[in-house]
Amino acid sequence: MREEMAQREAAELLRGQRKPRSPHGWGLLVALWLLAFYEPVVTEGHLRRKNLEFIFIRFSAWEFAGCDKLWAGLVTTLCQHIRQHFGALPLSVFHVLGSRPRFASGFSQREWILKKGTCLRLWGLLLVLAVGIAILLVALLVPGIKEHHALKVVGSAVASLSGSSLVLGALSILKNFVVSEKKKIERLTNSERFAGQLGFMSKVRGEVEVLVDFLAFMEVFERRRLRVVMEITSLDLCYPEKVAGVFNAMATLLSDANAPFIFLLAVDPSVIVPCLEQTGCMKGLADNGYLYLNRAVSLPFSIPEMGARSRLRSVEAAIQTREDLMYRIIAGNVAKTRGAAAGGRGDADSEAVAWIHEAFRCLHDGSDVLSRYLPDNGANVRRIVNTIPITLRLLLHRAGAAGIPSPRLAAAWVVLADRWPCRLSWTLQCLEDAGQSAATSDPSGKSLWSIFQENVGELSALRQPLGNVLSLDGDPELFQTFLARDFPFNAGDAREFLGVTVNLDHSIRNKMGQLRGLDRL
Repeated sequence: MREEMAQREAAELLRGQRKPRSPHGWGLLVALWLLAFYEPVVTEGHLRRKNLEFIFIRFSAWEFAGCDKLWAGLVTTLCQHIRQHFGALPLSVFHVLGSRPRFASGFSQREWILKKGTCLRLWGLLLVLAVGIAILLVALLVPGIKEHHALKVVGSAVASLSGSSLVLGALSILKNFVVSEKKKIERLTNSERFAGQLGFMSKVRGEVEVLVDFLAFMEVFERRRLRVVMEITSLDLCYPEKVAGVFNAMATLLSDANAPFIFLLAVDPSVIVPCLEQTGCMKGLADNGYLYLNRAVSLPFSIPEMGARSRLRSVEAAIQTREDLMYRIIAGNVAKTRGAAAGGRGDADSEAVAWIHEAFRCLHDGSDVLSRYLPDNGANVRRIVNTIPITLRLLLHRAGAAGIPSPRLAAAWVVLADRWPCRLSWTLQCLEDAGQSAATSDPSGKSLWSIFQENVGELSALRQPLGNVLSLDGDPELFQTFLARDFPFNAGDAREFLGVTVNLDHSIRNKMGQLRGLDRL
């Protein structure tokens, strides 16, 4: 993501766009001036900007597992990091004087519009203050008028009223500077009336909306798009009700369609799904945790089994964490060279883009039989569209353009894994067991449909323990038509695709392997 950020930044500068700026140093004074007296406008030029900045936030759920409300820890972590990234002063001024950007009318390229009302009020207060001070000075200093107490009272009152308005504004900024959003939420959660406080969630939502508006303001100021990337880990170490609370918090933060948040949820589904099914958040979803995850996650990425080379890399990474072996990291950094790799990567990227376009063309072509198998649910379609580029890039990375199947077959495999995860996982598990058995011949030439037919009776006997997983599958007749006629994948194809299949939950296949082993004892 950092490489993507740097590449987009360089591309925007080559297009002749203005250089981005940050709210630090001299930029802080400019930001405060614009916050106080100008209103940001989202123009057509701003919407065409491709450069962006990721703000990375790491949230370990285990660190907050002891608190009563785990989701409150997630929201406070988000508020704290945004405050640290931009500084407390701009955010405090925005609370009092800032405004959310509005969209430009027509094709105007003006990104800042003067706040005439604010300026008039400020000049009016200053003018009244000056008049009050002048009257007070005349009443105190001019001979012959000193004895008029009424004039002194009028001057003091006018100066006090106008000056108090300015002082109240400064005190509001100072209050937001001292009391952060994190402290406000913590104060609400620590309140004795927390359980019965009906407006609690609305107050938390209000704090989050201020952050969203502030990020929208900073997008216009910095001249680039902003995305807050929150990595959530160790959630599978927490209690079930706290797991459900984190999902509710993510739903609250993402309820705004324009919210600039991206959540990277690193969990083990075999642990999270039972946790979700034990809580009350499954009501209306037939108590199916897998169905809940499918609706909550827009881009699934299930890491395939580790190969021999990856095992060696993980061992090397573990060794490098030892302090007595840190010299190897230093030696590795010294030995790094950046040679012809850049040119090779550019060729690989352009080749991957061509393959991705071809796969999307097959999906969008109404005359292609593949389009018949696309799901009706928009969320599932987005999952397929998000997964195909990753699958093709992994195929190109592993084998090169000459040794991989066509983009159409790769897209068909992604559709198969998304529409029938249970039946495909069962077929792959039976294929794996057959390859490990010495009594059977090599099944590489057999079709997946014939393998499924041979073992469908055993799957039918395991309907009860696999009921939730079976409910994820689509139409069984379409599954037969897909594998038996339109896309007759064989065992060799399955083994080739399995290493790059990221949209198939491998914990399902592991559970099936355990059930088959227990049944054959």
